[in-house]
Amino acid sequence: MTVLAFASDHAGRGLRLSLIGTACSAGWSVVDLGTGGTESVDYPRFGFALAETLAAGDAQFGVAVCGTGIGISIACNRHPLVRAALCHDVTTARLARAHNDANVLALGARIVGSEVAQEALRAFVATPFEGGRHTRRVAMLGTAAAAPG
Repeated sequence: MTVLAFASDHAGRGLRLSLIGTACSAGWSVVDLGTGGTESVDYPRFGFALAETLAAGDAQFGVAVCGTGIGISIACNRHPLVRAALCHDVTTARLARAHNDANVLALGARIVGSEVAQEALRAFVATPFEGGRHTRRVAMLGTAAAAPG
């Protein structure tokens, strides 16, 4: 069964809850890491919690949401096992999985509408990693092998 972990700050809360509904309707299991309220919170805390949940094997994929998606994706990507991709539509979500083997879909609640985000989530989960020439590149992420020189 597909398990998705969701995390957001206060700005991403509404979109996160909408996407959890989409996931549940699709029959996927959900781990909701919050935030639970609308008061201002720090997105790094939620991005780190999402990364730790994936690293522990408690979910296959993560969905991270903040106002723009930028901050929370940076927080998630601090963990060496996370490949968070900031996506803006179905195409970027699909290619993030197919070419980059992304395991976190990052979205900006102030950037992407709910319907587009739901379509992106479905595409992200449904798209397999293509492997091939992309395997070497994904293996280089987070290593000195990718550094110039």
